[in-house]
Amino acid sequence: MASPPRGGLGRGLAALIPDDADASAPHALTSDSLRRIPLDQVRANPQQPRHRFDLALLTELAASIKEHGVITPIVVRRDGTGWVLVAGERRLRASKLAGLIDIPAVVRGADLLGDGQLVLALLENLQRVDLDPIDAAEGYQRLIQEFDLRQEDVAQKVGKDRATIANALRLLRMPPAGRNAVITGQITAGHARALVPLAEDGDRFAQALALVVGRELNVRSTESLVRQMLAPPEPKPRPDKGLERLGRELARAVGVKVRITARRAGGGRVVLDYADGSELDALVRRLRGD
Repeated sequence: MASPPRGGLGRGLAALIPDDADASAPHALTSDSLRRIPLDQVRANPQQPRHRFDLALLTELAASIKEHGVITPIVVRRDGTGWVLVAGERRLRASKLAGLIDIPAVVRGADLLGDGQLVLALLENLQRVDLDPIDAAEGYQRLIQEFDLRQEDVAQKVGKDRATIANALRLLRMPPAGRNAVITGQITAGHARALVPLAEDGDRFAQALALVVGRELNVRSTESLVRQMLAPPEPKPRPDKGLERLGRELARAVGVKVRITARRAGGGRVVLDYADGSELDALVRRLRGD
């Protein structure tokens, strides 16, 4: 049902379940107690960072829950006469799909006021089923905006380094088309970070995104594409007045348009333009001195 927690996330959910928790314990309301709670008494987490739930994966999880039950409790906090979900929304939804009446839950107390509920929900999602990069970035942004935190503070709370948080937040600079491409898996977070420098120019961003998706470019090729698009155009060479004068004199002598260009190495090129076969014949006769 769930992959093992990855490193770097602090104590995570393991710290939420006391070692002596007993599923058959009385329904006491003390913090950090494990109990079974009716599903219809649990309200959704208002600070849930995950915005999209894959129905196929929920159906698979519901089938597993029917067979084996809910292995890992959800986390809730008391709210009036009911409960507010803190972590475990996938398990809660899948349990409803499976037809369960109640669900094992760890009850948390006042420690989840403020940013604690959002941090715990982020951790739970990051540990169990990866949030898509946009959901994760939006979760970090909420911590910064709603609780006046710095990137360093967010990094400490979720057990990541500051550079990871900064790179995630850069994705939010993309226009909606770029974010949607990440969400739907058309491009990776690495592609998205490479495209961010074009975010201020909607037309160029759209052009680059279409090329990346259409040609299935890897991240390195995407970075190269963006560098090319951001490179300043090569300045046009300034006209050489002397060469222009010689071109006009030669044109009068041969009777056709003449272009003379110089190369940096010292050489150059003379181009004679003729309109049709008769003009070419006349040009050849003049050059031969006929």
